[in-house]
Amino acid sequence: MHTSTLLRRTLLGLAAASALMTASTTVVWAQNAAGTKTLLRISSPAVPDDWHGKMWDVLKESLNKSAPNQYDVQINLNGALFKQGTEPAAMARGNLELASISAFDIAKLVPEFSIFTAGYVIRDPKHQQKVFNGPIGEELFKAASEKMDVTILATAYLGTRQLNLRDTRKVNTPADLKGVKLRMPGSKEWLFLGDSLGATATPLAFGEVYMGLKTGTIDGQDNPLPTVRAAKFYEVTQQIVLTNHLVDSLFIAVSNKTWNSLSASEQKNLKAAAQAAAKFNNENRIKEEAQILDFFKKQGLKVNKPHEEAFRQTVQAAYDKSEMAQSWPKGLIERINASK
Repeated sequence: MHTSTLLRRTLLGLAAASALMTASTTVVWAQNAAGTKTLLRISSPAVPDDWHGKMWDVLKESLNKSAPNQYDVQINLNGALFKQGTEPAAMARGNLELASISAFDIAKLVPEFSIFTAGYVIRDPKHQQKVFNGPIGEELFKAASEKMDVTILATAYLGTRQLNLRDTRKVNTPADLKGVKLRMPGSKEWLFLGDSLGATATPLAFGEVYMGLKTGTIDGQDNPLPTVRAAKFYEVTQQIVLTNHLVDSLFIAVSNKTWNSLSASEQKNLKAAAQAAAKFNNENRIKEEAQILDFFKKQGLKVNKPHEEAFRQTVQAAYDKSEMAQSWPKGLIERINASK
């Protein structure tokens, strides 16, 4: 064989081998890069326009800033991944990494937490943060970790819940809600709250509320007013009743399986991201609540302020006689009241 031909074939062979090696290295590098990313699936019943839907974008952005290319954050809203209330079980099974869970979710496995499902216990957003960012929150979050396999990272203000009715009626005391089919989530704690307000609590998933109001399956629903606007419930209702019956919370939580797999610095970054998300939600929700009644009035809704003290006394009397109150640790309500 001619020397130049042999040399040419040798060079071609080396080039081919080099290309194959480069391609192989690229594939391995890509696999390793993908493999190093920690999957964080988020499930929320929130609609995209609500602040507690938007807050997940803040969490994602914060993580991407503090730990670039370390996390694959997948945000699933509208209950698309898991239905409202099923997220804690999914996290305990390892099928979900992050969610915003309610006091009602926690109370199912941590009975003492049901005190925060009771009407007229938390006074306002400032009181809420004092309670949950102090010793009371620390104690109860520890119990949640032990019994639910989740770690609570931050407390988000979901809003102060008001009544929203399909038809107009005079509402001054709980007696005026007799016979009203009031939508509540399906847990016994939610249903008890609805009944204690004087209505007939009716379980229905959040995603079905709009159609339920439109068709008359339910007569009303209760939510913070920013949620009423974001979910467009004002399109199928005619009245807002300002009962202020529950200063509601959402707890940004991560499964213990995921939390325990993270290094100390990774845990610090994730907690900081969750707290940034909660702060974004809280500030915007409080601001929106201060301005929102004008919006509903312009949409033609009637807004009325009932006798709040009559509601407070009726609701608290119902809880005092309930089995739930028996599960509340002695002195806890006094400690909550003293938090300032």
